[in-house]
Formats: sequence, C-alpha cells, structure tokens
Amino acid sequence: MQDINLKITDRNGQTHEVVAPTDMSMNLMEVIRSYELAEEGTIGVCGGMAMCASCQVYVMDGAEKLVEMGDEEDAMLAEAFHVQDNSRLGCQIHITEEIDGLEVQIAPYP
Repeated sequence: MQDINLKITDRNGQTHEVVAPTDMSMNLMEVIRSYELAEEGTIGVCGGMAMCASCQVYVMDGAEKLVEMGDEEDAMLAEAFHVQDNSRLGCQIHITEEIDGLEVQIAPYP
C-alpha cells in the first residue's frame, strides 16, 4: 500500500494538495476532517453514514476512477442542497490507490 495525492478545494476557494494513506480504511470525508479543510461541525455531521450530505463534494477531475454510486448515496443526494451532476458524498469515496490524483471541491454547507 502507498499514500496517494489528492487536490481538495475548500469552501473558501483555496486548493490544498494533500497526501492520504491507503492503508487506514479512510474515506474522503475523514481526510477532509483530518486536514481541517472545513469548519468543525459542517462536515461529516452524520458520522459518514450517507445520511446528511454535509460531506458533499464536486468531482472536478478523476470521476472515472471512482466506484459507481450506491443506492444510499444516490438517495441522499436526491434530497441534498447544492447538488450538481458531479456531486458525490465524501464519506462514500474510499481512499484507495485507484483514486490517486482525484480533484474535488467541497460543496457549500446548507
């Protein structure tokens, strides 16, 4: 296993190049929280259960690297605010070698 590189644009428009480990069973929401790229209490409100959409991101580059969206994620995004065609839930994007180079922007918090 190896670390991967991600580009994450925060809600203020600043882009951060971060390194994420692939051997800790993390998801993108947890990486965003660990790097403190969103204000505490505004991301991962439901704890990563795909029930709140506070970790919604827009996939700017690398969407083809992601696994297909599951039913729970699709249903949550159908009810969320600020949804775009490239929206995904960060808690449903698992940190694996396959997503190295992924670029996302954190969606506005409702």
